[in-house]
Amino acid sequence: MAELAPFLKGPQKIGRLCSAQLGDVCNLKLEKSLLKMVVQGAQVPTQKQDVSENFVSSYSGVNKSGKDGRVLKEDILRHAILKGIIKDSIGNENADSRDQFLKGEEYPSYVPAELGSQHGDKKVPLRGFQRVMVKTMSMAAKVPHFHYVEEINCDALVELKESFQNSNTEPGVKHTFLPSLIKSLSVVISKYPWINSCFNEDSMEVVLKGSHNIGIAMATPSGLVVPNIKNVQSLSILEITKELSRLQQLALANKLNPEDITGGTITLSNIGAIGGKFGAPILNLPEVAIIAIGRIQNVLCFADDGNAYPASVMTVNIGADHSVGWGDCCKILQ
Repeated sequence: MAELAPFLKGPQKIGRLCSAQLGDVCNLKLEKSLLKMVVQGAQVPTQKQDVSENFVSSYSGVNKSGKDGRVLKEDILRHAILKGIIKDSIGNENADSRDQFLKGEEYPSYVPAELGSQHGDKKVPLRGFQRVMVKTMSMAAKVPHFHYVEEINCDALVELKESFQNSNTEPGVKHTFLPSLIKSLSVVISKYPWINSCFNEDSMEVVLKGSHNIGIAMATPSGLVVPNIKNVQSLSILEITKELSRLQQLALANKLNPEDITGGTITLSNIGAIGGKFGAPILNLPEVAIIAIGRIQNVLCFADDGNAYPASVMTVNIGADHSVGWGDCCKILQ
């Protein structure tokens, strides 16, 4: 019987369990810092013979989670706790660290499947819009993306929002920057119609869309969805605001209609809504362009003469299908 170095006596003086030799079973060192995390404050046996006999006799069932079937320190400690080799009389002050270890939070890469199942793991099938989004994103990842980033001075946009908010006091209408940006994108589309198109790989054709159906990426409890506002070129900012609010409410309630998420021609991703400054968006196929906008920040800028001035600045990133061949997407943000 192999001998193990004894623990130091006393519940708060956990020594090092040194596995000098366990025959053909294993040859591991259980370091003090790792063991202490689990058993600090426990009633630790002081007889080394009892420890060695219990440990070796129970070792055959240890889950080997390491590469090529190797036994890791975490495997032995979990096994010792689950088998009762280390008796559990841990107080409230130590229970959190013990539970954290057993749940694998300290070593998430090596949590055995059977151990994880004891702590409430469950499978969540993807359905509906989520399943469609997974397939679409997987296909979009294969498309060669070209991204162009620019910083935009938004002082005029800030003034426009304040003016619009003061002149439109309709109850229940929340005024934000996004409706104005959606309308601005529609104006840009009129000048650069190629960004409002769809690519058909089978027929090798690009269809320039006449309607400006601008999709808005939304994060919901059920995942990412991209409903679109139809015919933005014919809508006022107030009408866009109301339609955006309608889509947001339906998305949060998981009640979007199929027509709300189909027929989009270009997508706008407002990462600024979650505090983001910059993002590299993935195309929403079969569209050939997507635009990500960051949050508006008050920064110090410098004029050509070297004088400093404050400005409201937003980072904009346009992503395009590079295989389509247009190379003037940078002009859109000028």
